[in-house]
Amino acid sequence: MMSILNKIITLILVPIYFCVISPTYPVLVLFNQPKELISLSENGVGTADDPVYLTAHRGVHALAPENSLPSFEEAVNNGYYSAECDIQLTKDNKWVVIHNAEVDGRFCQYGKIADLTLEELKTFSYNWGANIWKYKDSRIPTLEEYLDVFVGTDTRPQIEIGVENYDMLYSIVEAINERNLEDQAIVLTYNLKQLKMIRELNPNIELWYLVDEMTPEIIAQAKELGDNVWLSASYDKNTEENIKLAKSEGINFSLFTVNTLEEAKTLYDMGVRYIETDILCN
Repeated sequence: MMSILNKIITLILVPIYFCVISPTYPVLVLFNQPKELISLSENGVGTADDPVYLTAHRGVHALAPENSLPSFEEAVNNGYYSAECDIQLTKDNKWVVIHNAEVDGRFCQYGKIADLTLEELKTFSYNWGANIWKYKDSRIPTLEEYLDVFVGTDTRPQIEIGVENYDMLYSIVEAINERNLEDQAIVLTYNLKQLKMIRELNPNIELWYLVDEMTPEIIAQAKELGDNVWLSASYDKNTEENIKLAKSEGINFSLFTVNTLEEAKTLYDMGVRYIETDILCN
């Protein structure tokens, strides 16, 4: 087992060298490391008959670097309902799993995803994140590699489209179809036009409309997409009245990002059963 001293060297001294002293990336946030998982069931939130369904936000990045394959594998291992990822498009039109439009301090590299090829991106390894000493050789996953994690499991892949692109949406649907995940995968985006196009490409894929506040107009837009449509709404932007409105309109919804027991319990008491989280588990 790696000593505490070695962990400190890996988490602080090595990133300082490669990300601060090295010219490849000038700034790295060394603090704000992910926290340990907090169990809802052990703290009286949810029951076996009436559970909370949790989405692992960017994977379980309290246990592995966010949006890495190990973080999604941890979601499967820990029984999450779904595991959300973010996808961007490379210079050679390959979907890769990363949140920002640019490579950042997690890799001690710099550059826009759209200006880099998949081959170039695959040379970057994670240099920041939970248990990085175990996963420092991990690479940015492709969409296909991400989806492979969920084949034959009960955890649902949840794909957030992070770029305004319409020409390559078909390849997302193809990757889902090729793995027979059309009844398991979820596609979500703030872009209503993208959701409409995904629906035309495959009417069986569940769509989640990413929104800030759940309003009558937003709910109407979601319903226009047809059946099998949810709202994924900001926890901070919605009041109890918004939640009551969504429930009265019969629209399914999940709230993001909920990271404390107090928040989870309050929402549970309101009848909310689907939430997205960074550090909660069942």
